[in-house]
Amino acid sequence: MKRPVCASRHIKYLIIFNLFLGLIFLLGFFHTKNKNYVILKSHEELLPCHAKTNVMFLKTHKTASSTVLNIMFRFAERYDLTVALPADQLVHLGYPKTFLAHFVEGFQAIGQNYNIMCNHLRFNRSEVQKVMAVNTFYFSILRNPISLLESSYVYYKDDVPAFKFSKDVNEYLASPTKYYHPADYKQNIYARNIMWFDFGYDNNAEDNPKYIQEVLKEIEQNFHLILIADYFDESMILLKHTLCWDLDDVVYFKLNSRSQDTVQTLTPESKEQIKAWCSLDWKLYLHFNQSFWRRIEETIGLKLLEKEVNRLRTRQKELMEICFLDKEPVGKDYIHNKGFLPFQSGAANILGYNLKQDLDSWTLRTCQKMVIPELQYTSYLYAVQHPHKKRKPFGLPLVWTSFQEKMQFPLPN
Repeated sequence: MKRPVCASRHIKYLIIFNLFLGLIFLLGFFHTKNKNYVILKSHEELLPCHAKTNVMFLKTHKTASSTVLNIMFRFAERYDLTVALPADQLVHLGYPKTFLAHFVEGFQAIGQNYNIMCNHLRFNRSEVQKVMAVNTFYFSILRNPISLLESSYVYYKDDVPAFKFSKDVNEYLASPTKYYHPADYKQNIYARNIMWFDFGYDNNAEDNPKYIQEVLKEIEQNFHLILIADYFDESMILLKHTLCWDLDDVVYFKLNSRSQDTVQTLTPESKEQIKAWCSLDWKLYLHFNQSFWRRIEETIGLKLLEKEVNRLRTRQKELMEICFLDKEPVGKDYIHNKGFLPFQSGAANILGYNLKQDLDSWTLRTCQKMVIPELQYTSYLYAVQHPHKKRKPFGLPLVWTSFQEKMQFPLPN
């Protein structure tokens, strides 16, 4: 009489065992099926996530932001997103004026339905919110003010009154008030605390601890993430994880960089002077440089960061070998296709790229999109999104014979 009870007990154990195996199988299935994960503080628990497609990037000046803009534009094209582009013949979104929603092309018709915003503007949260969706992710990028001011000096040498009449950047910094006049602040914004200005604040404000803390707190409330240009690869990995994007979404070629022979060497005295002269930018940078590394430690972790940075650089090298005719970027006089010539400014020699021409059409378009300068890419997207509007005055020749061709990047002449 005990055999049926024993058999029943074995069957019960077998069912429980099979259910346990099935549960393990399902967990493994869902774990491997999803390519993107949010990495929690433990660095061990992984959960699937979805790519964020409503993103606002505050494009600051001389901070590698042109490279980030290219990343944003490519992402927008990949997912057929709507970009908030400068209206009419504007290049920037009203800059240096404080941003207003009507600076965006089509705002009256499209309203709060744009996905991506990344052209230069002076930040004004209430007006940006009229354009971007409620769930928009806001981020920006900062750079060490020491190297930033030197870059700004060379790039804007011919346009900024404070820079024009000094021999070099060290002479300017030896006595900046001799050249910089607050009354000319609209023309001199690039000569002092330019990042502070880009975030919408007074770049000539007094260095008051209470005021600075209020501004830093407000920026933290307005932006979900602040990246650091001095650690650009690390920044791209943090951005990738935060937005749940793929590696190829953040792989890049460096854009709007200049030749080394135009870099001016700062004296130790000049470096210290920048910290005082641009004290608002200096304190902005120090604060968010700390929060940047804290964010990495709390999310990705330094070990995984190093691994993913290496993956990014390996992928970048692969694409360079596929795309480039030359091993490195070339000076303005050596760019074969002038449609890919970056805008030149001041004493800077802005570098560009020559691409191989024996590539298949899809590969060539991919390479082109990664090297096209900011003005040309803006002009191209404007023509695609607003085909009935007058084209912007730069860019590659766009000859389209069908709607399908409109959605493809034009081949070089």
